[in-house]
Amino acid sequence: MVASARTEPRGSMAMELTTGDPALTARLERGMDASEKWLRALAAEAQDPCVAEVAGHLFGPGGKRLRPLLALVGAEFGERAPAIADPSAAALSTADPAIAAPAGADPSPAVEAAALAELVHVASLYHDDVMDQARTRRGVPSVNARWGNTTAVLAGNWLLSKAAQLAAELGPETIRLQSKVTNRLIMGQIRELVGPSDDDDPLSHYFTVVAGKSAALIAMALQLGAVRTGAPEHVVQTLAEYGEHLGIAFQISDDILDITSTSEVSGKEQGKDLAIGVASLPVLLALSDERPEAGELRALLTAATAGPEGAGLPRAVALLHRCGALAEARTVMHARLLRARTAANRLPDGPATRVLHALCDFVARRDH
Repeated sequence: MVASARTEPRGSMAMELTTGDPALTARLERGMDASEKWLRALAAEAQDPCVAEVAGHLFGPGGKRLRPLLALVGAEFGERAPAIADPSAAALSTADPAIAAPAGADPSPAVEAAALAELVHVASLYHDDVMDQARTRRGVPSVNARWGNTTAVLAGNWLLSKAAQLAAELGPETIRLQSKVTNRLIMGQIRELVGPSDDDDPLSHYFTVVAGKSAALIAMALQLGAVRTGAPEHVVQTLAEYGEHLGIAFQISDDILDITSTSEVSGKEQGKDLAIGVASLPVLLALSDERPEAGELRALLTAATAGPEGAGLPRAVALLHRCGALAEARTVMHARLLRARTAANRLPDGPATRVLHALCDFVARRDH
């Protein structure tokens, strides 16, 4: 259960969020280009060609690149203005040759933050796709589908090790953020795998998992950018609060997309979460009371997970629409977006804060 990316051209999201501010649009797009170039170079320079190919598998395909974009937006709140080099020059050069891209322009703190956020995110995708038995990611075969589960897990571990190396280069506060989010990711994955205990409320368990897996990454990206450019502590903490609520809303929208969207739009198989028994929010809401559809839906979902893949899914999707669970999930999503907007209202007024509000608008209409 992880927010998936639509296969839109990279950069389109930055343009959509910064309408009317061409300077900010250009700065964000340069930063995304620079961080992506650095990540491709990192994967290509792995000592083993197989590691290089597997590790770089998701650095090329499309997607919104939400986490690096958020890191760059977070950097806009810092006292040191982001100075992002032209992407035709080298993106980043660090002191450690094990993680350095080709030497060139001076390191940009904003790009460093963006690269680190995407490293951790892609590592989590490799692990999630193993857990979810996913066949596609970002419109291409998943790593586990192409190379097998063991290779996918080890490649994810390799990316996390590179993220730790980069964080160590960037200082104590960056190490703290990176290690904290890695811990939250792993705990979220474990909790999702084990499931709620008999004493746990399934909805509370769901939000605990989502906070660890989706919200933690989004909050970290914003914090990394802000910390790397010297933003005041109260700004960093407010960005973290915003990111937590936005991340939960984003995951809920992904849950809805799993049911309502085609694979061409979402970048993964339609109904995959339903087919493998992932307890998404619409399903939990549908099963949480005595509405007439609950019993049939429970039987259909059991058949889907125990029998041939896809068994009963069309009927299950129809029931989720009919019983109102999708509408309820949207209501919960909008409540989280309101809390994110409330946090954003406490930030200094300016282009970066307007981007955060525009991002809430984007999530609100994402499944329509």
